Amino acid sequence: MRLWTEQKATAGVLWLRICHGWPQFQAIDQGGGLSFRQWLLPALSLTVAILLAGCDLRYFTHAAYEEGHLLWNRRPIVQVLQKPDLSPVVRQRLETVLAVRKFAADNLGLRVGGAYKTVSAVDQNAVVWVVMAAPRDSLAPYLWWFPIVGYVPYKGYFDKARAEAEARAMEGQGYDTLVRPAIAFSSLGFFNDPLLSNMLELNRVELAGVLIHELFHRTFFLKSDVMFDESSANWIGNRGAVDFFTQMEGANSQDAVAARDIYDSDMKFSAFLLQQEARLRRLYQSGLPHDEMLRRRQVVFREINADYARLKPLLSGLERFDLDKQQLNNAVLLNYMIYFHELDRLAALNRMHHGDTRATIQSIIELAQSEPDDPFHAIWQATLNAPPAAGLAAIPATGPMQGPKFIAATTSLR
Repeated sequence: MRLWTEQKATAGVLWLRICHGWPQFQAIDQGGGLSFRQWLLPALSLTVAILLAGCDLRYFTHAAYEEGHLLWNRRPIVQVLQKPDLSPVVRQRLETVLAVRKFAADNLGLRVGGAYKTVSAVDQNAVVWVVMAAPRDSLAPYLWWFPIVGYVPYKGYFDKARAEAEARAMEGQGYDTLVRPAIAFSSLGFFNDPLLSNMLELNRVELAGVLIHELFHRTFFLKSDVMFDESSANWIGNRGAVDFFTQMEGANSQDAVAARDIYDSDMKFSAFLLQQEARLRRLYQSGLPHDEMLRRRQVVFREINADYARLKPLLSGLERFDLDKQQLNNAVLLNYMIYFHELDRLAALNRMHHGDTRATIQSIIELAQSEPDDPFHAIWQATLNAPPAAGLAAIPATGPMQGPKFIAATTSLR
C-alpha cells in the first residue's frame, strides 16, 4: 500500500458507475472466463475462516466480502477502451496503466501476471481506512497479527466508522493513534488486482508510481517487515516511474521531469525523517519520568512541524505532505517512517548498478533474502563502497538506523 495522506475526488470517473448499488461488471479470471458470484464470495470467506483459527472472524469475513465485490466487478481495460464516448483524460489514464504494466514486466522484471488488466468501479474516495497505534513514549508500533503476512503495524478497514471505532478503543488503552485513507492496496499476488476507478483521478506520474509500487509487492514480500516492504516499494515505484517516462517520452519531457522531482523530494524527506526519528529516540531513551517525557515530546513535535515547514517549499508539489500542520503523535510519525526509511541506501545500491533499476530490484530482493531478519543491514553492508551521489559526499559508514523492527504488510502512502 502506498501512502496517501489526501483523499482524492472521484468526479470524472462516473462513466464507471451505476446509480444504485454495486456496478454490474463481470469478473474476469486469469483464463479470461467469467467468475461465478455463487462461489466467489463464500470461497473467500471460507478460506479466511480456515486461516483464522482464533482471530476475529467477523473482521476477516467482512474484509473478504468487500474484496470479493472488487474482484466480481472487474471489467477488462481493453473493453472499456473500446467505448466511443470515453473521455480523453480517462482514456489516457487507462492506456498509461497498460503501458506501465508492460514496462514493469519487460524492463523492471516485476511479476505482473494479470494484475491491473481490469478496472473496478468504487463509489468512494478511500477504498481502505488504515488504523495505526503506538505507545506514547516509544516509536515501537502496536502490532496486529494476520495469516500469511505475519505481524503488521496497521489494520485496514473497508468502512471508516469501523476504523475510527478501533482507534478509539486503542486510545482508551493509552496509545497514540492515526486513521488515514488509502486508495490502493495489493493482495500480494493472491488475486489479479484490478485498477480501482478512484485511481484514475491521479495524474499520470502519480499513477505510474503507485502501480509499480504495488507490482513490487506482488513480486516480493518479506513477511513481518513492513518497513522494508513499504520503503523498498516506495523507492522502486518512484525510480520506476522516472525510468518509464524517460524511456517513453524522453528525459526532458514534462512527465519525466515531474517524476524526477518526486524522486528527489522523497530522498530529501527520507533524510528529514531520519533526523526527527533520532531526536525522539534520544528523548524516549533518556530515562526521564513519564510525565516529563510526554511534556517534552510536545516541544519536539512543535519543532518537527516548524522544521518541515521550512523543508516543504523545497519539495515537489506532488510530494508535499501536511506534516507542518498535522497534530503529531508517534502513530502519525510512524506512518511516514514506514515508507521512507533509508531510501539513500537504496539509491546507493542503484548507483552501484550504474542506474540499472532492474538489476537494483533484483539485488534488493537477494539482499533481503540473505538477511531476512534485518534486510536494511544487508543493504547497508552492500553499499559501504557505493559511489557518492553527484555533488554529495560519500554516505557515512556508521551503520543503518536502528529503527523499530516493523514486524509488519502492505497497502500505498499518499
